[in-house]
Amino acid sequence: MKEKLFRKASIKEFMLSDAHFEKTLTKWNLIALGIGSIIGTGIFILPGIVAYSTSGPAITISFILAAIVCVLAALCFAELSSTFPVAGSTYSYGSLIFGEFPGWIVGWSLVLEYVLGVAAVSSGFSAYFVSLFNGFGIKIPKELTGPFDPGQGTFVNLPSVIVLIFIYFLLRRGIKSSARVNAFMVFVKLAVIAIFIIIGLFFIKPTNYHPYFPMGGAGVIKGAALVFFAYLGFDVVSSSAPEVKNPQKNIPAGILYSLAICTVLYLIMSTVLTGMVNYKNLNVADPVVYALNAVGMGRISFIISIGALAGMFTMMLNTVYGGSRLVYALGRDNLIPKKFGEINPNNKVPMLSLNSITVLAILLGGFVSLKELTSLVNIGTLVSFTFVSLGVIKLRKRDDIPKSSFQMPLYPWLPGLSAILCVALMTQVSIQSWIASLVWFAIGIVIYFIYGYRKAGKSPENYK
Repeated sequence: MKEKLFRKASIKEFMLSDAHFEKTLTKWNLIALGIGSIIGTGIFILPGIVAYSTSGPAITISFILAAIVCVLAALCFAELSSTFPVAGSTYSYGSLIFGEFPGWIVGWSLVLEYVLGVAAVSSGFSAYFVSLFNGFGIKIPKELTGPFDPGQGTFVNLPSVIVLIFIYFLLRRGIKSSARVNAFMVFVKLAVIAIFIIIGLFFIKPTNYHPYFPMGGAGVIKGAALVFFAYLGFDVVSSSAPEVKNPQKNIPAGILYSLAICTVLYLIMSTVLTGMVNYKNLNVADPVVYALNAVGMGRISFIISIGALAGMFTMMLNTVYGGSRLVYALGRDNLIPKKFGEINPNNKVPMLSLNSITVLAILLGGFVSLKELTSLVNIGTLVSFTFVSLGVIKLRKRDDIPKSSFQMPLYPWLPGLSAILCVALMTQVSIQSWIASLVWFAIGIVIYFIYGYRKAGKSPENYK
């Protein structure tokens, strides 16, 4: 039984199965994909809330500390994704390095991350969409703007459902079309951020930076744990591996460049925001809009809503894309029915996988309140990051796998440090979220032993 649980997948078999994908993505497509996945509403909301609650103007240092943790994880992703240019991201790496059952656990945690993540963002998109329309005097009926809760007068979150359907039809056209739309929306988002930064520079008051450490070093560290999640999303880049030209070179570049650009933007944004207004006044749902109103520039605040909508759209687009490739990989390996691992010959898209992710996201985003569930996304992400960090350590001990042109420096110290930091951040998640996560993992284990354990690896060439 132990041998079966920890049998390792064959990289040759994975690459042969993924050969049906069309290789169209360039380095610049991947950078846009990474930026689109990382930067969302967090850049317009998180700097203000974290500055108020934990770190004050020193939130810039919190972002730097969080960036260090993410860079370590990103370096691990870069080495593994260039070594294994296959679909499935962390799930596939886990199957190749640790074995079938550990890979399934990682894949199951990623399903949670992708589905809940896109559903939660779709709800946020709906809120901004309704607010923007209200600003133009257009009222959307309350019954169509919230989860199914007749007691509160809401029945369906229609904007959430509509945007997810639009994303679905965009993705089913193929990766070329969605990559072009993603690049355009990333441009809109970056333009809005640049507009705010340029305007804000003229209203910075140095006195707002004093005291710089109002809550001490502990506040800065706690702030780093909170803003860490603003960087998540770069792992979606590795999901695109089978559709990337020259993946050994372009995937590491896409991951690291997009993370570097986003880090610089977060630092500048938080510096300008805390310089425009005192951090004590930033405990609001829309701190960027508040800051503009505070300096008499409220008339352009609608631009921020457009930037936020663009940010959330690209996050949903890329998350649904990454989730569909994950479900495809699980089907490819027969851990779930094989039909999920089939590629449509016309558009080169795993249609059943895309359909399933979209339907789940629509049901959750359109009809379920996700306030108590969104923190589960963080656990799924950190579990996958930990496996990736440990995977680099184990990978270097394998002599049956060709070495990648990109290798993480200071091995094994940096991969080990990355794993330790990811585990440390898991301790910041609430006990309620951990209980819910353990239930989710228990369901996954049951599914594995009922189906995957018996069905996966029937052909001897699939595993070694």
